[in-house]
Amino acid sequence: MSVKIEHVALYAWDPEAVRDFFEKYLHGRSGSCYRNQKTGFRSYFVSFDDGARLEIMNRPGMTDPPHVPYGIGYSHVAFSLGSREEVDELTERLRIDGFSVLSGPRVTGDGYYESAVAVGEIMIELTV
Repeated sequence: MSVKIEHVALYAWDPEAVRDFFEKYLHGRSGSCYRNQKTGFRSYFVSFDDGARLEIMNRPGMTDPPHVPYGIGYSHVAFSLGSREEVDELTERLRIDGFSVLSGPRVTGDGYYESAVAVGEIMIELTV
């Protein structure tokens, strides 16, 4: 048996803004919006060059649980940009464009070179 992660899914208050971020800054390609007229659920699949896919979802009745820095569950998605220079350049571009840079760029204790950025309520890491 060959196993791979088919996609990762996350809920967002503004799925179009999150989709636009991944298209503009990380070269993702979005499919059209899927809408379930009965439930109000909607989602976009964003595909990346290596085959990875991200599903960005929204539905009526979503709640925003209290934010705790080290809570159980989803923490972040990391994107490899290929070099420290790319991490530096994109992090600065995001800062200039008004995104909140949460940390870095920096070398972590385990040797990663990364920055963390808030995209709405979602944290992403940019790494080599």
